[in-house]
Amino acid sequence: MIHETRIRDNLEELSFPRLSGTKYERKCFNITKKKIDNINLAPIVQEFSYSAFYSRIYPKISLTLLSWLLLVLFLNINITFTLVNLLLILISISILILLTRNPEKIKLGKKYHSQNLYITINSQPTIKDSNHNIFFFSHLDSKGQTFSIKFRILLYYAWLISFPLSLLLIIFNFFVSIEDFILLYSFSIIILIINCMASLILWLNITNNKSKGAIDNASGLSIVLELLYYYSYPKNRLKNYNLCFVFTGAEESGTMGIRNFYKNIKNFDREKTYIINFDSIANQVILWDHGLLTNNNTKALNYILENNNIMSLEKARRFYIGTYSDGLFLRNKKFQGLGNGDKTSYKYVHSVNDDMDKIDTGVIKKLCHFYTILLSEVDMNLKK
Repeated sequence: MIHETRIRDNLEELSFPRLSGTKYERKCFNITKKKIDNINLAPIVQEFSYSAFYSRIYPKISLTLLSWLLLVLFLNINITFTLVNLLLILISISILILLTRNPEKIKLGKKYHSQNLYITINSQPTIKDSNHNIFFFSHLDSKGQTFSIKFRILLYYAWLISFPLSLLLIIFNFFVSIEDFILLYSFSIIILIINCMASLILWLNITNNKSKGAIDNASGLSIVLELLYYYSYPKNRLKNYNLCFVFTGAEESGTMGIRNFYKNIKNFDREKTYIINFDSIANQVILWDHGLLTNNNTKALNYILENNNIMSLEKARRFYIGTYSDGLFLRNKKFQGLGNGDKTSYKYVHSVNDDMDKIDTGVIKKLCHFYTILLSEVDMNLKK
């Protein structure tokens, strides 16, 4: 059975500031591990170290360099000034690209330590083919920031729209002097200012440890724990799929936990493996499908329709402006599955307002129940 009281208790216990790489994240890890130990399961711990350069510094430097590129081209003071700056920008961007190809290997700046926690419940031993797997993911850490996700997304949109527009106007100016067109020239200045201001404001977005992280992501932790409780009973276990429950560290620091955990599953058969990620759920749930739900899952699809006031289904994309997650990382590694989140909660996430009173535990209970229905169908359909 899925228990709402246990969900609420876990949410309350896990809702406290726990910035990745700190003793507070370690405290969350210890609490989660103890809960697994208490149901007589033996989880595996994967320790790792990382740098915060990729998540906190790299985006700011790269966007600022590109804004500076626009400014240099727009001012066009003289050939020497322009060429020297273009060369320096090109060298800097090339170094950044090479450096961030494997972010988990970067050792610049302070070294932080974190850990992943995972436990596997195997399929019934009577089934010969046990190479099918379903992974449940949620992340242990939280973070506070100066600006909310919603505002940061607006900043990224402003930058992404203003950059090509500015570049287009600058290129146009090489052929036709837009200074002769006052309105067009004024418009190009405004667009350039918007781009530069967006880059500048992003530097003011400082990471802190002030968010309780109830929505992001104690909600996900409570769901994965509840599903672990449910499937820990032999009678509830799937017959054809091994179930792996993964609690990642340092997700808020450039998804470092999943990048390190990926080493364990990179050779898994994508046709026999599904991943399900839970991140930031408060009062509604968007199910981002990338290959798990099919027309054969009639009971699960009907359950979504019956609860369409809180649940909706969307096709997952490979890129989302201003946000990244464990689920999106694995989606881009060609894994099939489902993502779970709540866009309406973005105004609270990464802020001091991310607390328990924003979460409807009834929604979380229904989401857990949905997965017991869906996975039962997935399991039965495989037998057919």
